[in-house]
Amino acid sequence: MLKETGIPTQSDIEEKIPTKERLERGPVAIIECFTSIPCDPCYHSCPVHAIEEFADINDMPVLDFDKCTGCGMCIAQCPGQAIFVVDYSFSEDRGIVKIPYEFLPVPEEGEEVIALNRAGEEIGTAIVEKVQSTKVFDRTRIVWLSVPKDKLMEVRNFKVKEGMNSDD
Repeated sequence: MLKETGIPTQSDIEEKIPTKERLERGPVAIIECFTSIPCDPCYHSCPVHAIEEFADINDMPVLDFDKCTGCGMCIAQCPGQAIFVVDYSFSEDRGIVKIPYEFLPVPEEGEEVIALNRAGEEIGTAIVEKVQSTKVFDRTRIVWLSVPKDKLMEVRNFKVKEGMNSDD
């Protein structure tokens, strides 16, 4: 199905996520890389070596969920924008999903945006909690969205509501 639609199935996704216990401990990366291509920036960007060294540059990344701190350094380094950080510990009923973002307008902290799933379908709203932008990220921003916990594993992008405009 992935090769036909470009959208991973639930079974594709389940192979990439940590246990419920690990998710509840705090922020952790989710690497939704599904294609073998010559790429390894994620490995080189991880300061705690949670991403295993590649035997071959065409290997898919393997993440040690217990080593991962959820720092997000790997997010902006992934040219395929296939890495996200989820944090179920943000609040009682909401979590954080950190996503790569390279579009304009850039949302502002506190702004309500439209949450999108992997297929680009609207699945609710999210609040922009933080926007990270540094030279290390090379024009890729990391946007922290707070969403209801039951949407954390679904939200993978967002769009700014119409009428909003941000200079950048």
